[in-house]
Amino acid sequence: MPGTTSMSPGASGAGAETGGHPQRWAALAVIAIAQLMVVLDATIVNIALPHAQADLGITDANRQWVVTAYTLAFGGLLLLGGRIADYWGRKRAFIVGTVGFALASAVGGLAGDGAMLFGARALQGAFGALLAPASLALLTVLFTETRERAKAFAVYGAIAGGGSAVGLLLGGVLTEYASWRWCLLVNIPVAAVALIAALPLVPESRAHGDTRYDVPGALVVTAGLVSLVYGFTRAAEDGWTAAATLTFILVGVALLAAFVLIELRTRNPLLPMRILLDRNRGGAYLASALIGAGLFGAFLFLTIYLQTVLRYTPLEAGLASLPVTAGVLIAAGSASQLLPRIGAKPLMLGGAVLAAGGMVALTQVDVDTSFVALLLPAQIVLGLGLGFTFVPLSSLALYGVPEHDAGAASATLNATQQVGGSLGTALLNTLYTSAVTGYLATRTPDPITQVRALLHGYSVAFAWATGLILLAGLTTLFLIRVRRQDVPTGGPAHLG
Repeated sequence: MPGTTSMSPGASGAGAETGGHPQRWAALAVIAIAQLMVVLDATIVNIALPHAQADLGITDANRQWVVTAYTLAFGGLLLLGGRIADYWGRKRAFIVGTVGFALASAVGGLAGDGAMLFGARALQGAFGALLAPASLALLTVLFTETRERAKAFAVYGAIAGGGSAVGLLLGGVLTEYASWRWCLLVNIPVAAVALIAALPLVPESRAHGDTRYDVPGALVVTAGLVSLVYGFTRAAEDGWTAAATLTFILVGVALLAAFVLIELRTRNPLLPMRILLDRNRGGAYLASALIGAGLFGAFLFLTIYLQTVLRYTPLEAGLASLPVTAGVLIAAGSASQLLPRIGAKPLMLGGAVLAAGGMVALTQVDVDTSFVALLLPAQIVLGLGLGFTFVPLSSLALYGVPEHDAGAASATLNATQQVGGSLGTALLNTLYTSAVTGYLATRTPDPITQVRALLHGYSVAFAWATGLILLAGLTTLFLIRVRRQDVPTGGPAHLG
């Protein structure tokens, strides 16, 4: 889900010499409102998706674009958005991001077909990639005193962590009592409040130095990711060996390889390769991408299963999805206490095993699955595993990073989760579609068989999600070599 990025703590700005801007707490409220809008939009459409799909005639193979168009644009442009905010002006970037996000939301809410909705979601992600880093950078400028900054980041972290739960609930309420379109249109009044308040309350600030941007790198990596996702989508329709499928996948891989070459040769890289080449950080980023790949798609299928098979209302589906968030919050608090005692690696390994166990339980869903007997404990265990994984991941993202790379390192962690989620959602959706098609191919397509085919597809998707999470655990086991006392236990890095 889109959360936070971190800017270098050395940023200069309005309150740097006065101990803090006089209206900093009011500005924090404004920034928090805008950030909540970005965070909840990653989950609010999950509840609305079955209704939007039916209304706009979106196929099962293409429905994942409602999620991946947002996360691809957000993750692919996040690092560039941070640099633009730093050098163009953080308040200016905040305002432009807020206005753009609202306009994109209006387009999506009024969409007449799937393509228009996909495009609007991509625009939301692009403007979110400008808004999110600008918001966090403004906090580092507004709050210069250590204790106040800690409180500000606590508020910001609570927004990032709780935004997914708010999105699930709000998505359920709006879809059930208004329309799925209001899951997007609701951003307009929220953005208007944030914009009107930001103009007088939020001060302008910008960094100094070399202001050139790595635009080619941003375009190449985003195009490569889109090509990969489109290749996965074509596989659901044409098969994995089809010429179009292989072409888009190979082009995507080639573009990503070209991105690495660009980053190695450019003077102002979007992603300094030295950040990735450290064994521990590289392992943390890879684990983050794999966990994101397993989770985003699995959450999508869980909400679809609740509404399609169990016939939950959108509000009931939103409420029924909350145990994961509860598990994350419980485990995150415990992990923060355990991290200095037992270190990052044991926590991440234990978290991966727990999360995989919860996902395995979800493979057993049926037409009459009990929420209390299966879905509730499975989601809690899954959430506990994620909480025990996220906290040490955030710490490892900043392990051994020089101060001038701290912002890029933290933003990279968030970007890897979003990108992993995009690829994973597309992959799991393709595997789901193929499983349903294969199940129906050898059976009479009566209503009971149709439902059984859906259940088979969900089980296959959850099983592959389990494999991706276990692969993240293996990455932790074999790549991460870090001593307990070396890992930082604080910092603004966060997985939202």
